[in-house]
Amino acid sequence: MIPAIFGLSGPLLSDAERAFFAAVEPLGFILFGRNIFDPGQVRDLTASLRDLSGRQDVPILIDQEGGRVARLRAPHWPEFPAARSFGALWQTAPATAIMAARANAEALGAICASVGINTPCLPVLDLDLPGAHPSMIADRSFGSDPLCVAALGRAVLDGLADAGVASVMKHVPGYGRAAVDSHHGLPVVDADEALLAADLEPFAALASRSLMAMTAHAVFTAWDADAPATLSATIIEHIVRQRIGFDGLLMTDDIAMGALSGDMASRARAAIAAGCDVVLHCSADMAEMEAMAAVLPEVSVETLLRLGRAMAGVTLCAEESAIARSKVALARRDALVASVSA
Repeated sequence: MIPAIFGLSGPLLSDAERAFFAAVEPLGFILFGRNIFDPGQVRDLTASLRDLSGRQDVPILIDQEGGRVARLRAPHWPEFPAARSFGALWQTAPATAIMAARANAEALGAICASVGINTPCLPVLDLDLPGAHPSMIADRSFGSDPLCVAALGRAVLDGLADAGVASVMKHVPGYGRAAVDSHHGLPVVDADEALLAADLEPFAALASRSLMAMTAHAVFTAWDADAPATLSATIIEHIVRQRIGFDGLLMTDDIAMGALSGDMASRARAAIAAGCDVVLHCSADMAEMEAMAAVLPEVSVETLLRLGRAMAGVTLCAEESAIARSKVALARRDALVASVSA
């Protein structure tokens, strides 16, 4: 097994993908809109990934935050609100916001489980701060208050666990001060230690509860002026592992994003050398995946232990049961929200 999570090119595994994945055994897979057609097709696709890997608990990821970041969408699946809506509810009714966010996450997780997806990538724990690029985080965040973000982030973790799926907190140590969209360029954050301490608070508060996390492709000059967090051994060891206290499975943000430079093999090798457990590559570009596989080592024992802990709570139930659970949780969420606006 290699420490990589790979994307797929379409709604079915191609013959080339099937042969390649069988040969290199990636740690997991990630789905995007191009892989999604209808519930039956997604269930067949996820079943084929489990069969190919030989692991019933192989991580199958999806960005399903709600709002503008969602791959499972109407008409086949319910639309979920962006995180900001729960942050707004927190301003008037914090306890209700926590319960509503938990119910929402349970429903979202159950929808994912109903089609065999066991790892929705949330909660987003980045702060929504002035000066950040508007397309980077914004409404994906619960807000600018670290206490609010931590409390609602914990509710999301609990709701996903209620649904029997895993979770991925992102993007450590935070994109909240990134003035550049890392999909297209490299953000350089010049904030000092005192300011950055607030960004770390939600991650530190949930470090022992979240078993997987995703890095940020951003330079933080207060910690390492020469390398983005994803490729910085200093940030991964001293900030993520020690100061935040996160000892779970650490994956990169998409290694193909514009924030990073160099070929994919060099990026992947540098991320593992810096201390990331696994490299995320989303585009399904076969040449890039082959180049990465050629240089990546076998998954380490420590990474396997972290993966085992992260997936231990995954208990995907039957499709009908998952859909029923989602409906009950959605009704509970809507009743909670209505109780505040009434």
